[in-house]
Amino acid sequence: MTTGAQTPRSPGRPPRSRLRTFLPLGIAAWLVLEIWLLTVVAGASSGFVVFLLLVAGIVLGSVVIKAAGRRAFRNLTETLQQQQSGVPPEARPNSEGNGLMMLGGLLLILPGLISDALGLLMLLPPVQKAVSRSAQRTVERRIREAGPGTLGDAFRQARMHHPDGKVVQGEVIRDEPDDAPRGPRPPLTH
Repeated sequence: MTTGAQTPRSPGRPPRSRLRTFLPLGIAAWLVLEIWLLTVVAGASSGFVVFLLLVAGIVLGSVVIKAAGRRAFRNLTETLQQQQSGVPPEARPNSEGNGLMMLGGLLLILPGLISDALGLLMLLPPVQKAVSRSAQRTVERRIREAGPGTLGDAFRQARMHHPDGKVVQGEVIRDEPDDAPRGPRPPLTH
């Protein structure tokens, strides 16, 4: 059935961000480089040496992740015990490195020599401090650029500007308690 009214045109898809464009290409290039490097090492030594390197990376990465997780859990329980006893928790100098140690362990677990080298670098305290400072500056800059408001406000505005067809724009009007009907309510139906 047509009413003669024009149907609204759906807005064009927003352009892809550069990250969404180049991230798959970067991952593909990294995988090709890892495989190529593994074949070069296998050609120079043997396939068994490559196998041992990969297994050693998995074992070392698992040990690092387990140790960082235990340290983080121990720090959490100590902080909770201090708060329950009424003592203000003390700052721990190495507590911020747990996430970066876990990232280093994850990179060690991933098969490949480049990821293993990056994982070993992430275990060094000076590298952890540099990455932590860089990440902190980036997050602070993004927060300053975001401006005032809450995350809920940003989500609501994004939904208003880019509705997906399932959201009906409007406002909710609630009846006051004095205006509520006193009789039984009708049954809910589909």
